[in-house]
Amino acid sequence: MARREGHRLDCFQRLEALIDSAGVGDVEEANALLRRFKGKSQAVDTAIDEFMLDFMTLIFVVEAGEERFEKPLRRLARTRLAILKHLVTVTA
Repeated sequence: MARREGHRLDCFQRLEALIDSAGVGDVEEANALLRRFKGKSQAVDTAIDEFMLDFMTLIFVVEAGEERFEKPLRRLARTRLAILKHLVTVTA
């Protein structure tokens, strides 16, 4: 049980790092990290979809060079990730 909890935390720490780096190749890694939580509940699935939409928007903004939007989008992605982390913890 403790190992599973540690693995879950590592997953969310890696997702935080992906928010900081926000590159095109990070979408696949984020999807792979989140795949293990899909299907746990409708709320978790919705939270994953919302996080991924914001994360992909962040990547688009970073790639487009729109620096003035980066900080608010990173904050939004972190908020979505915190909600997802809470839902995953509650449904575990």
